Amino acid sequence: MGSSVPHIPGILAEPGLAENFRREVADLLGRNNRGFPGAQPVSFARNHFEELHRRDYWLCEKTDGIRCLLYCTSDDDGSELHYLIDRRNDYYFVKGIHLPHHEDPDLKKFHDGTLIDGELVNDHIGGEVKMRYLAFDILALDGKSVMDRTFAKRLALLREYVISPYKRLKERWPADFALMVFEIMFKKMEKPYGTEMMFKQVMPSLPHGNDGLIFQCAETPYVSGTDQHILKWKPPHENTIDFLLRLGDFPMVDPGGGEEPFPDYDAKPTILLYVNGGNHNYEEFAPLYITDEEWEAMKAIDEVLDQRIIECYKDEQGRWRYKKDENGRTFRPRFRDDKPDANHKSTVGKVLEAIDDGVTEADLEKCVGTVKAAWKKRHPEESR
Repeated sequence: MGSSVPHIPGILAEPGLAENFRREVADLLGRNNRGFPGAQPVSFARNHFEELHRRDYWLCEKTDGIRCLLYCTSDDDGSELHYLIDRRNDYYFVKGIHLPHHEDPDLKKFHDGTLIDGELVNDHIGGEVKMRYLAFDILALDGKSVMDRTFAKRLALLREYVISPYKRLKERWPADFALMVFEIMFKKMEKPYGTEMMFKQVMPSLPHGNDGLIFQCAETPYVSGTDQHILKWKPPHENTIDFLLRLGDFPMVDPGGGEEPFPDYDAKPTILLYVNGGNHNYEEFAPLYITDEEWEAMKAIDEVLDQRIIECYKDEQGRWRYKKDENGRTFRPRFRDDKPDANHKSTVGKVLEAIDDGVTEADLEKCVGTVKAAWKKRHPEESR
């Protein structure tokens, strides 16, 4: 399978227009902050098992794609507009998308003032690549914020008012539907005790990349920024941190003969990783360990390396290595150009806790019975 991470389709909005949209979205959501309004998960740790026993959670696979919000709005002339918003809070105009309104039987009226949360991904089906937007939450519907609703109610709104009429559109005009730049799908949710099924049935058959699970509390409102009730589980070896990479000193060459030493820019330099300390301050964290072969691969991509966000993992020897993107037959570093900043040091601390905790697939499967029993106790109506 090739990469499941697509390039964002569409036209990047120029700075002035993008700032207008940021103000518009902030007003729609009743926020003073014009930053990216999307929620961010925390890493799953052992203390979160108690959460799964105590409260209702939904479970889904963690897609390896591009996190985007989909903003449905209208132009001055009343025509339908759609923008994808990435984590850098940039806006990309996407042509040819139609999200019919649930109240219009003719499916011509559209949603306006609606903000959807999801993941843009490349699905590999029968030798073909199909771009899809996997919708898993909604922040605003037709000019009204729904962030104060519980996740369970927001899912119901998304499914009934957005996805259902969209499916009817697909059934009624399949030829027109096929021309859209990507397909919108509702991301399937499972009960929190469905981990064994996810590992053995769902994840192996996915048409796109996956790097873990997401548990999201059904009872809580939408939180912009870090949400303590969205739990991101990855296998211990897949827990990664997004650092700022800075190239350090290159080895010096002494040509002799009285000439001044000079840096050897072909040789492997010192490479340091930095974490976000807040207020645009970065703190040195650790060196990046790379082999000579990996350094040659980094140089071969012929791109600027310094001052970029790079995704890294901790190997069995405790060294920080860069995560690799598979691109055909070659491997390249996974640069996170979709993110404006490296992980904050508080996030880094939580990821390190998750790595030290080492919650495994077996640990999750071991608690299935007790999580299911607790769920059934809270929902006796499901046993009738």
